[in-house]
Amino acid sequence: MSLQSLALIENWPVPTAAAGVVRADGTVLGTHGPADHRFPLASVTKPLAASAALVAYEEGAVELDEPAGPPGATVRHLLAHTSGLAFDEHRTMSAPGERRLYSNAGFEQLGDHIAKATDIPFAEYLRQAVLEPLGMTSTSLEGSPAKDGVSTVADLLRFAAELQAPRLLDPRTVAEAMTVQYPGTKGVLPGYGHQNPNDWGLGFEIRGTKSPHWTGSSSSPRTFGHFGQSGTFLWTDPDAQVAAVALADRAFGPWAIEAWPVFTDAVLTEVRG
Repeated sequence: MSLQSLALIENWPVPTAAAGVVRADGTVLGTHGPADHRFPLASVTKPLAASAALVAYEEGAVELDEPAGPPGATVRHLLAHTSGLAFDEHRTMSAPGERRLYSNAGFEQLGDHIAKATDIPFAEYLRQAVLEPLGMTSTSLEGSPAKDGVSTVADLLRFAAELQAPRLLDPRTVAEAMTVQYPGTKGVLPGYGHQNPNDWGLGFEIRGTKSPHWTGSSSSPRTFGHFGQSGTFLWTDPDAQVAAVALADRAFGPWAIEAWPVFTDAVLTEVRG
């Protein structure tokens, strides 16, 4: 099966793009574009970093509710963007748990916390805990755990299959990661404005009832994933039992706001038959 809907990326106003769709059992339903081309991930780095943090939790190196980040915050707060840290500055804007303040700084403090707890540099811990076991040999973290990952569609499809049928993590841990943390929390979804509520799990954005949104109108509320400012996204729709990855080399902007939901709806329509 090769999904015709993936060819929609040819209409995107970008120099290079690649996309793919995968089932939970690892069956790739199709790819389009250079699936082995390495793209900067921007914030699609965060789900990878979050998965490494969850491995550290299962290994007993950290606890989700232990102190981490600014005073009063925990590992859970950092993962759920409720630590109170500013977007790109290591300064506190609110008390932990009060607002959904999307924070690169929070993921950087999370990476530092795990590195200290494990005595392994975070990029290396990510490689050992997630990338190597999944065979993601073309993926690396080249700086901040919030935004400096580099990967390919082929590698991220392996990761997306893992999210649907966990092998590295206990399925109960993954289910917790995809459950809304601090329900009812308001906040701004970058690029899409204020959302009430702005649902988030442990490192994964949850679609919920958000509008506007970067996924499709036919995406289920349980859809989770992430998009990046470098023109990248990964979503998993548990109801459709499928995940999609799309990577491009043009910064997120009006083109993506227009193109991504159309792409997602076309993929879901074709997959559902």
